[in-house]
Amino acid sequence: MPNTHGTWKLLKLVHIALLTAAGFVFISIAAPGHSKAATEESLALIDFGKEYIGTPYQFGVKSGITSAFDCSSFIQYVFKDSGIALPRSSAAQAKVGTKVDKGSLSVGDLVFFKTNGKSISHVGIYAGNNKMLHSSSSKGVTISSLNTSYWTKNYVTARRVKI
Repeated sequence: MPNTHGTWKLLKLVHIALLTAAGFVFISIAAPGHSKAATEESLALIDFGKEYIGTPYQFGVKSGITSAFDCSSFIQYVFKDSGIALPRSSAAQAKVGTKVDKGSLSVGDLVFFKTNGKSISHVGIYAGNNKMLHSSSSKGVTISSLNTSYWTKNYVTARRVKI
């Protein structure tokens, strides 16, 4: 005679496991504050920006110049390629779009930093995996980890601009 009590316990455990897994999937999809998946547009934005890796940094370079970028001219140029007009300075760019919690960053979000000790003075594009694409004063256009102590301590906010 089969062990129906043992089979029942196993079925009950499987049922609980499936419900738990389904609950976690629902929470990860429906819970506010979780990041959105990268879109085709946001991935194209990052790919376009990556074409300029290695381009030197020059503070105050004019809009549209591609032989050198400062942080905000790079962001402005990359977004313009996607049909989005952004202001010229990082402080002005920090007022565009909607605020995003750091834990909810999605590819293409703008991330802002206070590198001058006073106010927003640097901007990058969130590239996924805790990395940003930006024009660094020391390396030019590059990809940097947001997990370094420098970027962590200088982080201010993030904004999502519809691409």
